[in-house]
Amino acid sequence: MIRFTPSNNAKPKSGDILLSEPFLDDPYFGRKVVLLCEHNDEGSFGFVLNNFIDIDVDEVMEELPKLDARISVGGPVKNGNLYYLHTRQDIPESIPVVEGVCMGGDFDLIKRMLQQGELTAKDIRFFIGYSGWSPSQLDHEIQSRSWFVCKGHQTNIMRTDEDNEVFWKRLVHELGEGYAHIANAPSDPSLN
Repeated sequence: MIRFTPSNNAKPKSGDILLSEPFLDDPYFGRKVVLLCEHNDEGSFGFVLNNFIDIDVDEVMEELPKLDARISVGGPVKNGNLYYLHTRQDIPESIPVVEGVCMGGDFDLIKRMLQQGELTAKDIRFFIGYSGWSPSQLDHEIQSRSWFVCKGHQTNIMRTDEDNEVFWKRLVHELGEGYAHIANAPSDPSLN
C-alpha cells in the first residue's frame, strides 16, 4: 500500500474543490468539501457542498416553490442569506465558476423558471451562508495541510444524493491510490 503526505504546495484557483484533512476539528469544515468560487489577493470564498440540512427551500424563502432539493450550509459567513449555484449559463448576471456551473444571476428569472418547471432540483443548488478567508489565509491553511486541492467538476458540484461523510470520502478516494488511508481514517484519531 502506498502511504504519503500530500503536498502542501497547491495553488488554488476559482473552480477548485477543497477537501478538509480528516482530523480537522471544526464544526463548519471537519470532513467537508468546499467549492472555491473566488480566490485572489483580496481573499477567498466558496460554498460547503456537503453540509446538508433538513429544511426545504420554500421554508427558507417563501417566494420559492416546493422543490425536492437539499440545502447545504455554505459556511459561517452571512448565514442569514440564501445563495445558489446552477447549470444554466443563459441566466443573466450569472458568474461562471467552473465549466457547466454558474453562481448567482437574475433571481426573479430563477424564481419564475422554478415555478414553471424550466429549472429543476438537478439544475440548481441552494446554500445558506458562505465560507470566506481573508487575504493569504487560505494559502496558509493549505501550507499547513488543512486542505487538499483538486479540480472541480459539474457532476461533483451539483451532486446532492450522498450523506455528508460519504461525499467527502468519495472525493478523497478520487484523488488517487495514495489517498485511501486518508479517506478511511476514523473521525477520532484515538480509534486508529
